[in-house]
Amino acid sequence: MIYTVTFNPAIDYVIHLDALTPGGINRNQLEDYQFGGKGINVSNVLRTLDFDTVALGFVAGFTGEGLEKGLQAMGLKTDFIHLSGGVTRVNVKIKAGEETEINGIGPLITDADMEKLYAQLDSIGADDTLVLSGSIPSCLPGDTYEKIMAHLESKHLRIAVDATKDLLINVLKYHPFLIKPNNHELGEIFGRVLRTDAEIVECAKELQARGGRNILVSMAGDGALLLDETGESHRIGCPAGKVVNSVGAGDSMVAGFLAGYLKTGDYGYALKLSTAAGSATAFSIGLAQRPQIDTLLASL
Repeated sequence: MIYTVTFNPAIDYVIHLDALTPGGINRNQLEDYQFGGKGINVSNVLRTLDFDTVALGFVAGFTGEGLEKGLQAMGLKTDFIHLSGGVTRVNVKIKAGEETEINGIGPLITDADMEKLYAQLDSIGADDTLVLSGSIPSCLPGDTYEKIMAHLESKHLRIAVDATKDLLINVLKYHPFLIKPNNHELGEIFGRVLRTDAEIVECAKELQARGGRNILVSMAGDGALLLDETGESHRIGCPAGKVVNSVGAGDSMVAGFLAGYLKTGDYGYALKLSTAAGSATAFSIGLAQRPQIDTLLASL
């Protein structure tokens, strides 16, 4: 089984306007509700690729109830911890030429709530996969991912981590199966601007030396580069298409990579499916759907 953790999920209220008039009355032309959170996105795309997951994390109040029921109606398995106070956040996304975002704060997660999460994670078996992705809410310490991986170290789980800077660096000593920085994030870690594949491979090898097993570097329209745990470097371009959405593309890449590897055990195929899934989301309004993923995969 694959488990994903989303610490601060959200309901995204997406509004489409002809133009945004600050200080005036704005009437939206089109609206949509989307269930957000990086781990939830990974679960959704894995479901699209015929892999079962369990979405873990925290929800609160009437918005949390709505998010949970909505995900279950979509076919996702969830086992969220229900917090006693606050509400699951609502993020407002205003699309009016330029995109404006107003993101909610989210509820308070206590030490007792975290103990409930640890109890859930203790039931995960050695053949399972865990995905930790996204930022940590301000109510939790910045070393939360590190503590989780230390807690689970003896299980030797397959763990994927999609995070930035210290959140990522501090977990390398626990040998995550997959990490997925983009090329800019990778450069920031080393205080460099990475301009060539050779420079990206050099930095990826350093992360591997620190403990990361498979280093997947996304490069937007330039495709992706994978340094696998055998030391082999794989490079792939981006399929043709018009980018209309950046939200969830990285999460889709994580889902595609895991699905590809778990299906075949082949890192080259995992990179292809990762790129197809990420591109399909980037070329869509919303997360990737299976027909488009399959079409793009066949083109790679």
